[in-house]
Amino acid sequence: MSTNNDLCPCGSGKKYSECCEPIIKGKEKASTAEACMRARYSAYVKHEIDFIISSCEEGEGIAEIDRKATEDWSRESQWNGLKIIRTEKGEKENEAIVEFEADYTLHQMHDVHHEISGFKKIDGEWKYVAGNVIPTTVKRVGAKVGRNDPCPCGSGKKYKQCCGR
Repeated sequence: MSTNNDLCPCGSGKKYSECCEPIIKGKEKASTAEACMRARYSAYVKHEIDFIISSCEEGEGIAEIDRKATEDWSRESQWNGLKIIRTEKGEKENEAIVEFEADYTLHQMHDVHHEISGFKKIDGEWKYVAGNVIPTTVKRVGAKVGRNDPCPCGSGKKYKQCCGR
């Protein structure tokens, strides 16, 4: 449960209630593409899947969002921080680019999701259009499970006879 003293996950240094929460809850519109990006990151941290979906451009030829996969990624990840690398205006007045890194750990694997994202202002609202993911190196967190070690799922079986198949 959030309190008014909680810092916003986006890293702005502001309180969540004064930063991304009003955008996520629909009380305010993101004033910039960067503000939309920050709110999208905070929505992943706070598991606000409806906002993640609604902040995407809709229309024919646009990839559908897999709600379950998005929700799983949101809930199963430990979100470690957001870094905005750069923002720039697009070729048209109502377009912008935000390059960012979202640091997270999922299933004992540390990753940095590095993306150059396109945003478009549609009917006065900034929407995520598409992103170009920059490949990064994923690192294991903790010791590697050996084939003959007990399975970490707690089944009592050896890893090779359980989840390591």
